[in-house]
Amino acid sequence: MAGFRKAKAEQAALKLGIYGESGRGKTLTSLLIAEGLAKLDGKRIAYVDTERGTDFYAQPVPERKVHPEAFDFDALYTRSITEILSEVRNLDPKVYGVVIIDSITHVWESAKAAYSGRLNAAGQIPFHAWAKIKRPYKDLMAFLLSTPMHVIFCGREGKEYANDEETDELKCVGPKMKAEGETPYEPHILLRLYTEKSAKGETTFWAYAEKDRTGILGGRDIQLWPSTSTAFELIAKPLLGLLGGTQAQIASEDETAAKDAENLSAEEAQKILDSERLLAEFSAKLTLCQDAASLKALGKEITPEVKRRMTTADITELRNRYLEAEKRIGGKA
Repeated sequence: MAGFRKAKAEQAALKLGIYGESGRGKTLTSLLIAEGLAKLDGKRIAYVDTERGTDFYAQPVPERKVHPEAFDFDALYTRSITEILSEVRNLDPKVYGVVIIDSITHVWESAKAAYSGRLNAAGQIPFHAWAKIKRPYKDLMAFLLSTPMHVIFCGREGKEYANDEETDELKCVGPKMKAEGETPYEPHILLRLYTEKSAKGETTFWAYAEKDRTGILGGRDIQLWPSTSTAFELIAKPLLGLLGGTQAQIASEDETAAKDAENLSAEEAQKILDSERLLAEFSAKLTLCQDAASLKALGKEITPEVKRRMTTADITELRNRYLEAEKRIGGKA
């Protein structure tokens, strides 16, 4: 095991989450940020499009106020989580600099829809099935967080509900990203997009930084457009100086489980050996006890700490041998 070491920055790529209601600019914002990031390294953008939301951005639209030129990217049109996981794993980081998943909401829905087992009495997926359902989704998330490519995933906006302490009734406590429950905690930056309309009917597009591990954007409302700066300049560019050349790796659940199973198996094997040794050691001492005083003194040596190092079966066997020694010594008296 590596153990503790001096902490250091090991992030070579940005991991960005964006969510909002329909029409708030998620696709355009992600493309603007991705274009700026990709140009820095002269690499391409890989866009996973689950709803054909990029069709009009792949062509020039002179009437479009923001970025009328066509965006240049490669697209994968699918909602299949297994296909997405396979294809993004095969991307060459030497060719691709940014991966966009739009929308992560559909990917999560795909993971749930793949469940073909029986539902419970309430017509819901049973609790025991969720670990298997989440596995490909969590594998995808582990890859996205570990890849040296920049990652942007977009999600639809839902509502979060909680019980009111006074009425014990469900009430809406705020917006949330519609995806697997842990998803909003994964990226470095989480943006919620929203709009405001003026008295004159003019719409302003905003991004609120709900979460920011860098401490630069956190809690800020960022006006995306109308603006003299691009989303890349407003959101990604201020963070680039914090990136390094090494990308920290996040193990998948299967990898972590395998490692834990191996370590626990080794610990259990060592405990069995230690337990057998302790049983033999105390059994030998029991045979040497010739009076109640020596037996009592030996009993004090069998402390809770000693028992924690022994298996349940060996503790039971040692107790039986102790009782036999008591009978032997009592019989002599």
